[in-house]
Amino acid sequence: MLLSADALLFDSDETLVSSMRSVVRAWTGWAASYGMTLQDVARVEVHGRPAAAIVAELLPAEQVARAVARLEDAEVADALAGGVEPVPGAPGLLAQLPPDRWAVVTSGTRRVAEARLGGVGIRPRHLVTVDDITHHKPHPEPFLLAAERLGVDPARCVVVEDAPAGLASGRAAGMTTIALTRTHPAHELDADVTVDDLTSVSVRVTATGLEITVGRPVSTAADPTGA
Repeated sequence: MLLSADALLFDSDETLVSSMRSVVRAWTGWAASYGMTLQDVARVEVHGRPAAAIVAELLPAEQVARAVARLEDAEVADALAGGVEPVPGAPGLLAQLPPDRWAVVTSGTRRVAEARLGGVGIRPRHLVTVDDITHHKPHPEPFLLAAERLGVDPARCVVVEDAPAGLASGRAAGMTTIALTRTHPAHELDADVTVDDLTSVSVRVTATGLEITVGRPVSTAADPTGA
């Protein structure tokens, strides 16, 4: 598939940075400090949501602020200790893009995002985090803010995401969407095109914008068997 755009907007975790093991380590230790397990945490929706929203469903209101700070400290420490790695294809794809033609849009905090991205050598000029917005994904605000900062028409942006909430946010912003099947099966991802990882995506900068080639798509059918 060939897409035409002016900018690419990427989620961070499991889109550019493989952080799942780091997340599990940090959350396991954090949960234990509050007498919980990861299974207890998993009782609420977690993927693609800000940590503060998750913690608010798990603990009394008066404990949330301190608990979120402790969790953030644990996540940053693990990332800085080498707990993350790039998603396949991410470094090569970003190398094809001018700094003003892409941004990272994450539901994480700036501190955690910079630690994880920096841990794999990714330092975006434009980074939108939960600290910058009022409404988080699936609301369109995060991606609309990224388009505004880049100075491009939202309709000329392509969102790259791994989570249903992020894809819904991109669609609500009027953007084309590419889904990666790193955390959810293809049938759970509503996107214009779905691939396994960023090795299937390449970009050519032209006089009129970006020419994005998306290859080796996987099935996006609602039936998980692909039938």
